[in-house]
Amino acid sequence: MKHVLLTLFFMATCSVWSQSATGYFDKAMKKAEAGNTKGAIADYTKAISMNSKFVEAYQNRGVAKFKLNDFTGALADFNKTIELDNMNADAYTGRANVNYKLLNYPDVIKDCSYSIMLNPKDYVSYNLRALAYNKSGDKKNCCKDFSKAIELGSQSAIKNRATFCK
Repeated sequence: MKHVLLTLFFMATCSVWSQSATGYFDKAMKKAEAGNTKGAIADYTKAISMNSKFVEAYQNRGVAKFKLNDFTGALADFNKTIELDNMNADAYTGRANVNYKLLNYPDVIKDCSYSIMLNPKDYVSYNLRALAYNKSGDKKNCCKDFSKAIELGSQSAIKNRATFCK
């Protein structure tokens, strides 16, 4: 009986110390909100190590890596997010943001177009695709996308259209 109680006590103590993937994810979210991006990445990584199919952890870690200008890491995380959930419009927009920073405009246009197909009200993708069209020399589609982004509520598209669509 004494051994059983000791074993139960040990197991209860260990379970308090251990965390689940969701627990690490929640900690990462709090760290990200507090501006502790590196700490958030560490906790997202722990969550992923416990659940290799944790779509939200990959996506959020991609966003955090993007904030730290780790574009290679962010691209890998957005690619993994899309591999696990190819209907995730935000992951396509995230990957498009990375590709924009990497000056890969054809992939920005492709990812934004797919994101818009999944979420037609995604004014961020319209605005980003317009910027990529502008860099590619396609002024007609650039101005058309800025107008659509404005129609959907984008404030930054107003400034962008005034700058690029004179």
